[in-house]
Amino acid sequence: MKKIDHYWTSVNPVSLLLLPLSWLFLLLSGIRRLAYRFRLKTIKRLPVPVIVVGNISVGGTGKTPLVIWLADYLRNKGYTPGIISRGYGGNATHWPIRVHADSSPQAVGDEPVMLAARSGAPVWVGPDRPVTGQALLDETACDIIISDDGLQHYALDRDIEIAVIDGARGLGNGFCLPAGPLRERASRLSRVDLVVSNGSSGFTDHCMSLVTGDLVNLSTRERVSPTRFSGQSVHAIAGIGHPERFFKTLMGLGMQVDGVPFSDHHPFTAAEISPNDKRPVIMTEKDAVKCTLFSQPRHWYLEVSAELSKGFIQQLDKLIRELKDG
Repeated sequence: MKKIDHYWTSVNPVSLLLLPLSWLFLLLSGIRRLAYRFRLKTIKRLPVPVIVVGNISVGGTGKTPLVIWLADYLRNKGYTPGIISRGYGGNATHWPIRVHADSSPQAVGDEPVMLAARSGAPVWVGPDRPVTGQALLDETACDIIISDDGLQHYALDRDIEIAVIDGARGLGNGFCLPAGPLRERASRLSRVDLVVSNGSSGFTDHCMSLVTGDLVNLSTRERVSPTRFSGQSVHAIAGIGHPERFFKTLMGLGMQVDGVPFSDHHPFTAAEISPNDKRPVIMTEKDAVKCTLFSQPRHWYLEVSAELSKGFIQQLDKLIRELKDG
């Protein structure tokens, strides 16, 4: 994936060469959607409302901070939310499984561990979304479910769909996999309830920004302001969908950044996060959950939180009121 995704930003000979495979991908995914639409494949309706947060493109868009924000928003509305996720990259021997803040990222995936630590909501993971959602309901008192990255998981019925777009990258060259980054046609956005862009874009007026918080030490749990390292030279590592965004964030905080990008969900080793000098090493919170066990006092992660535009919140309020009204 890493070798071809730089061709997804434009129409070029490589992307055009891959177009026939994209047409095949569209045909197969279209047949699958029709099978669900005409009930040839089973759609499971859970006994509580379901909100799906996802995207139509490959790569990080900022879904995880939005899911954390949404859990807090729903609590303030009087709900008891729970979160389900695929557990991408996890190697657990049985599914579904509950995730805790100290769960093994290797077993359940890195994003679910971060969600469990930050959201304050119970988190369950498994490849079968309906089964995972039912397991969460059987074991908790949740009365609403947030499905993380489940836009294409049509086996689970949903009440609200929220699609997240990366404002900087948009929809790339507009082609579907493998000629472009799209999992579904761009027209899919017209059928979701809300489209929100991480940063401004021409696709929607609803914007989300990621607001930086403290730097947290992986080893000591000390919390400091990012100004601690302003003007200093630091190492930065990021195993996320868009590493450059993280590096630019650190530079915006006044740091001189020596950034090393890794593939999304990269399984870090101690050597990879310990350069041969004494400079601080700063990483994302998602990467930190995989590095805590072999961290040193030089290792920090940057907390970020989602901040949503007024228009997005107003529209979401309307959708939630409609849920309560049945």
